[in-house]
Amino acid sequence: MRIWTSLILLLLASCATPVQQGPRVRIAIGGQAQIVYLPTTLAERLGHYRAQGLEVELIEFAGGAKALEALLGGSADVVSGFFDHTIQMAAEGKQMKAFVAMLKRPGLALVSTGRVRSVADLKGKVVGVSAPGSSTHMLLNRVLRGQGIAPDSVAAAGVGMAAGAVAAMEHGKVDAAVMAEPALSQLAIRLKQPLVFLADTRTAEGTRELYAVDDYPASVFYSSAEWIAKNPEIARRLALAMQETLKWIHAHTPAEISKAMPEPMKLGGEEAYVKAIESSMDLFSRDGRLHAQGMQAVARVLAEDIEKVGAAKVDPQKCYTDEFLQ
Repeated sequence: MRIWTSLILLLLASCATPVQQGPRVRIAIGGQAQIVYLPTTLAERLGHYRAQGLEVELIEFAGGAKALEALLGGSADVVSGFFDHTIQMAAEGKQMKAFVAMLKRPGLALVSTGRVRSVADLKGKVVGVSAPGSSTHMLLNRVLRGQGIAPDSVAAAGVGMAAGAVAAMEHGKVDAAVMAEPALSQLAIRLKQPLVFLADTRTAEGTRELYAVDDYPASVFYSSAEWIAKNPEIARRLALAMQETLKWIHAHTPAEISKAMPEPMKLGGEEAYVKAIESSMDLFSRDGRLHAQGMQAVARVLAEDIEKVGAAKVDPQKCYTDEFLQ
């Protein structure tokens, strides 16, 4: 009887329709633990990519520049990174396009532990950035120029954006640093004192002071224009998965969002992570769209700060498409 049962089960299995896996997409992330990239990981945790029929592989990199290198080198299909990379690549003659936005503002802050009380005090000091030439480094240079300080009067040191940045600040290896959540909340809890904010793009006011606009596009999904043209259906599904994730974020509390995230992301523990999300809720886009004023601001700022971008006169509208959004 058991033999017949086994044969019947084998026969039924052989007749069953095989499970079809959806298209596989490799997404490079320049610092997955940062809150600015939280929606990318959360979409996977909530099953929103699979609901769109996609098999997504998230690949961690030390920073946005490395994630971009992976895309250019062919080891990634899409980057979860900052919109400004599309502008810089256009100036190099490489056409990249963002197709859904996660953030309204960069969420970066220039902070000190109290050893430096003003931007003017940074002269001759060491300031931590994620990596030389990165978006964090550009933010530092813009803050310095805004106060009439030459960027080369400050030593920029690469400290990363997570544990490395917290350790460098905690042990006094740098005098200030450009950081993001959850590292900001973790550092404040470890020091048991508030941080001194010299610039803060987590808020509309701080973003306006630095860039003259309230909203300044930051984290997006982008890829090469060629890849998007060849894979419009995959791009559409990724955009819809992200829109669903952004809706979910705004329908839930920071504590509920934290519970949905993997434990290794929670630098400094649950308390610090919930605080980090709480301070970042207003950063997250509600509709996944980039808006003309913000894109123009990014192009203007990069043209002012990078000679090659200024000479290229990049049209930011060519670095974005909203054709895949609901």
